[in-house]
Amino acid sequence: MNGVLYFSGRLVKALLMVVAVLVLSFLLIRLAPGDPALLLAGEAGVDDVQFIEQLRQTMGLDKPLLQQLLIYLGNIAHLDLGYSYRNQTSVWSLIAERLPATLALMGSAFVVSSVLGVTLGVLAARARQKRHWLDGVISHGALLLYAMPPFWLAMLMILLFSVSLDWLPAFGMETVGRDFSLLDRLRHLLLPCLSLSVLFLALYIHLTRAAVLDALGQEYVRTAHAKGLYPRRILYVHVLRNALLPVVTFAGLQLGQLASGALLVEVVYSWPGIGRLMYDSLAQRDYGVLMGGFLVISILVVGFNVLTDVICRLLDPRIGAGGQG
Repeated sequence: MNGVLYFSGRLVKALLMVVAVLVLSFLLIRLAPGDPALLLAGEAGVDDVQFIEQLRQTMGLDKPLLQQLLIYLGNIAHLDLGYSYRNQTSVWSLIAERLPATLALMGSAFVVSSVLGVTLGVLAARARQKRHWLDGVISHGALLLYAMPPFWLAMLMILLFSVSLDWLPAFGMETVGRDFSLLDRLRHLLLPCLSLSVLFLALYIHLTRAAVLDALGQEYVRTAHAKGLYPRRILYVHVLRNALLPVVTFAGLQLGQLASGALLVEVVYSWPGIGRLMYDSLAQRDYGVLMGGFLVISILVVGFNVLTDVICRLLDPRIGAGGQG
């Protein structure tokens, strides 16, 4: 019963958070300078005042701001994200077309950073315990990766691996004119994935190393050694179970940050995802698409945080006990 109350409270908070993000982003976008109707009319070469006013009415921009907000929230409640007048299609279709590319980029970056980071963090902790030089190499290497801005690293990787060495493609998701090829998709994915995952890889290494070292010094670990348990069993069964709790919590935060960090990476590599779509929509004042992108990203971020709460509760049932938290 306590668990049901705990997760129900988390879901309610998640829903309120998504609504708050929608309201705030709607107000900020609407208050930004620039009129989409004027922009569309200018690109069409039309300067007729009556045509521009009719276009504003069609786009719903002639109504008061509060009324526009209420209409938009009502449409969202009916799963209607609106219509893109620039692209002449529904916002849902545009987002559905771009979402798989963003999820592929986020998923690959998450797997690379978390799996490799946790592995290297455990190796560094064990090396530290044995006073081995490997700990210094991994720790200083992680610090170097952490100091590299992802945007700068992305440009550097393009210059090195695409321009100088010509090993990997620099832009897009697949080679133009070529039939679907998994190997070709993976080659295009490699550089964006590494650029997005490097910062989080460094954080995983340091966090896992610190958590494992802290767990190794606990009383239950010394008791396990005194019982004659194998060191590997102590590490993987007893130590990692407790040490991974803060790592899992960080993983949930990372997934949210990946959703926002993917924007810069998609722009640099012309990756056809939601981030690139939102960037183009911002320049074009395509409010419907921009708001749809905000909605999807906020749902991803909040959803990942709720999932993190669930996993942490499974790892440690004491979390949220009594319906608190």
